[in-house]
Amino acid sequence: MDTSRTDSEGDGGDAVADGDRERRTTTAPDTDDRFAVPLRGVAVDHETRCAHWNSAVDVVALRFGCCGTYYPCDACHDAATDHTAEPWPRDRFDEPAVLCGRCRARLSVRAYLDTDDACPRCGVAFNPGCRAHADRYFDI
Repeated sequence: MDTSRTDSEGDGGDAVADGDRERRTTTAPDTDDRFAVPLRGVAVDHETRCAHWNSAVDVVALRFGCCGTYYPCDACHDAATDHTAEPWPRDRFDEPAVLCGRCRARLSVRAYLDTDDACPRCGVAFNPGCRAHADRYFDI
C-alpha cells in the first residue's frame, strides 16, 4: 500500500494515496471538491469513509447545524473546525442533512432515520451502529 503524502494545490488539505483511492484531509474554510456538497474531514475517501470510521458500511456524511457542512463523523468535525459541534436542528429534519457516500443521494434526517440502515436510492448498507450515537448529529 502506498502511504506517501502529497500536498494538493487548491483543495485545502493533504491528499494521501491509498492504493487506487485517494484520501484527503480538508479543514475550514476549504471543502473537498470531490463532493457536490460542502464536506470536510480527516483522510476521507471517495465514499466518505474517514480516519475514524472506515469499514465497508461507513458511507454517510452528516450535516452539522452549527456550520451547515457535512462531515463523516463528529471527530472529523472537531478536527477540521474551530467551533463546538451542534446537531442538526429538529425543526429542519425535512431538509437534506445526510449524504450517501456511494450514490451521493442527499437524504433528509427523517428519511435517514426511517431507513433500514441502507440507502433508499442505491441500497448500499449503512452502519447500523450509528443509531447508538444519533444524538451527536441530530437534535433527537
